[in-house]
Amino acid sequence: MFACTQHDYMDNNNILAKLDGLTARFEEVSTLITDPGVIADQERYVKLTREYKDLSDIMSARKRYIACLTTIKEAKDILANEPDAEMREMAREELAENERLQPGIEEEIKLALVPKDPEDAKNVQMEIRAGTGGDEAALFAGDLFAMYKKYCDSKGWSLSVTSESEGAVGGFKEIDFVVNGDNVYGVLKYESGVHRVQRVPATETQGRMHTSAATVAVLPEADRFEVNINEGDIKWDTFRSSGAGGQNVNKVESGVRLRYPWKNPNTGETEEILIECTETRDQPKNKERALSRLRTFIYDREHQKYIDDIAHRRKTLVSTGDRSAKIRTYNFPQGRVTDHRIGFTTHDLQGFLGGDIQPMIDALTVAENAERMKESEL
Repeated sequence: MFACTQHDYMDNNNILAKLDGLTARFEEVSTLITDPGVIADQERYVKLTREYKDLSDIMSARKRYIACLTTIKEAKDILANEPDAEMREMAREELAENERLQPGIEEEIKLALVPKDPEDAKNVQMEIRAGTGGDEAALFAGDLFAMYKKYCDSKGWSLSVTSESEGAVGGFKEIDFVVNGDNVYGVLKYESGVHRVQRVPATETQGRMHTSAATVAVLPEADRFEVNINEGDIKWDTFRSSGAGGQNVNKVESGVRLRYPWKNPNTGETEEILIECTETRDQPKNKERALSRLRTFIYDREHQKYIDDIAHRRKTLVSTGDRSAKIRTYNFPQGRVTDHRIGFTTHDLQGFLGGDIQPMIDALTVAENAERMKESEL
């Protein structure tokens, strides 16, 4: 192979110019995260370790990209100057392979260079609430919860219910749960909004199709250092959890209820936040989880303006943060699910409700990434 310098073939390469600008920052962050002073500052340390992971991925792609471009240049040199037929054939194969790889690596890098939503790496708190449709809406809310439970299981994420209110004939009037795992908010944020179902309810004797709805809210879980709570202002109550039997039920006061006075920064008025948690039979654990929900609630309310500003600026159809928007229809007679934001339809409704929602999420991710790349002029 012929030796060549990076600049021989990379002049005017806009992608590499952007990557070169990040190399110094990667080296700086690599040093900072080993600094005892930085490690002692948890807020700064967490942010820097996230940045380090993102930059590591970009540097890895940069290395592969330079290797790809180098191989293309060297293969072309061989084809232009090498008389040996066997060497020329090997060069021809390497050239074809790397020219095939180049566009994919470039797309990967362009996407990595788009500023990430800092929320994406977080765990989430989700709420599903039955909307219009009475008992049928509660049953549909139950179907949605089962769908997300199966999807989370397939991803290896842990899902734990924090509170629930069952419907009269099944399902849920409301169910709140936490999902922990890798990049959870970045995946599930697309689910926020109104989900509509069209089907003949089991309770319908005339066989008429009904339209019902349930609302899904996906909130990024707040870190401890992102929300300031004066724990001295919290009023705690305990109560006996109800459950499906067992010697602790109705005997041990494991359920917790907190009341917290919170000044709404948008209105200036003080509101009382009420949160209950009966998730475990361990009162201290329930207290910690109630505090986590309080942090997330306040974080969500205080950051709603930030989310609205992003949605307005980006004008994205995919993740506007508008929880009143009808985002998806589940049509049972036709066996299809349609996402109205991107016009994506799958005709495997049963598989979708069985947790196979990844193709839909992939399509939503691609649509949003295309918008983000266009805005970043990459």
